[in-house]
Amino acid sequence: MNDSTDPSRTTDSNDTTDTTSTTDTTEDTTWRNDVTHSETAANAMNDDVWQGGRVGVWLIGARGSIGTVVAVGLHAMVAELAPPTGCTTAGAAFAGVPLPAFTDLVIGGHDVSTTPLVDRAQSMVDSGMLAHRFVAGTSETLARTDAEIRHGYDRRSHTGSQADAVRRMAADIADFRERHDLGRVVVIDVSSTEPIPEDHVEFHDPALLLAAIENPELALLPASSVAALAAIESGSAYACFTPSAGIGLPALRTLAAERGIAFAGQDGKTGETLLRTALAPMFNARGMRVLSWAGSNLLGGGDGATLADPEAVQSKLATKTRGLVSLVGDHVVAPLHIDNVPDLGDVKTAWDHIHAEGFLSSRITMQTIWTAYDSMLAAPLILDISRLLTLAAAAGQRGVVAELGFFFKEPWGSDVHDFSQQTIALREWAHATGAHLLATTRSAVTPA
Repeated sequence: MNDSTDPSRTTDSNDTTDTTSTTDTTEDTTWRNDVTHSETAANAMNDDVWQGGRVGVWLIGARGSIGTVVAVGLHAMVAELAPPTGCTTAGAAFAGVPLPAFTDLVIGGHDVSTTPLVDRAQSMVDSGMLAHRFVAGTSETLARTDAEIRHGYDRRSHTGSQADAVRRMAADIADFRERHDLGRVVVIDVSSTEPIPEDHVEFHDPALLLAAIENPELALLPASSVAALAAIESGSAYACFTPSAGIGLPALRTLAAERGIAFAGQDGKTGETLLRTALAPMFNARGMRVLSWAGSNLLGGGDGATLADPEAVQSKLATKTRGLVSLVGDHVVAPLHIDNVPDLGDVKTAWDHIHAEGFLSSRITMQTIWTAYDSMLAAPLILDISRLLTLAAAAGQRGVVAELGFFFKEPWGSDVHDFSQQTIALREWAHATGAHLLATTRSAVTPA
């Protein structure tokens, strides 16, 4: 996308009309993208807008399904080919919050894959996931974004110490920031799910950890944590959209807080768990007792193949179950299965069977079926998280930003899983943080 959008694209094509003609009073029904026309108009009328410059969105796993949809979606919105449907921060509830515009976002990232974004996007067109017009209309900007993707960390092929990999990846992020004159960078991990790592004493002591990863014979950190440490070393905000370890290791959390890094996680809440955290509070509010909540997930594509690994799937099952248990009680019987069905491709189907007890021990049963392209659900959330973490960092927040738990199955820094409560908390935090940032900015420029 980088610098490829011409602001004049928002100009009304009727500007070529002869100015001597009678004024046309017919209502203009031409659709204009909220992220360009509306934000530009609002910005011209008041100063309650983002003034922190452009923002880098650095994706770990940038050529994967989610990363590809993020790139296509952002470029399509900026080019006014699509509205920001599914983007929480584009809604009226966030009006007046000084967030970077979508047009301020620049995408780069790390990946071990070498398949170009355009080719990945075309494969999604072929599968029916993406409309051809979105890929055709963004192919040039996708190619530019692909040129911003650097080789990630692969334990199988890496030579040298993990500290060497951290330094190289941090330098990639710093170079990206400098070349594009970015005010800030947000690193978001959207890579494949990893197995839960074996615990080590170094994971709890920053000094021991930093010393250990200098040893080229020792590959202590999982790949997600190598990327997270690179984010810390580059001074970038960070979010973990997967159930992988990432910055969740205690030593890395300590380092992030000490170095003023804002971070959030963990494991994006996009489908079945989103529905569960909306429905479970309903049963509680009506005094019903949930006895069992069984679930089955069917999916193919890269995620299906990854989660077919019995070790990798454990971290996903853990994050999907903990929120439900916290909402309805640890007595609930909650079997959950995730099955790889290759012919389904990127379509994910989640089926839940809920059994509850009502008045006079009456039986209550509910069944839900949720079917969607999971990457299409995740992509707008990545853009939301980018904007909100940028706000947090600009306002001087460090450590975990608990209110962003709204986006995650296992919200770091919070025990709240009730989606309605999370929604309220996120909105209140965004407005309060935005007001603080605006006040600070104004006081800094107001003459004494």
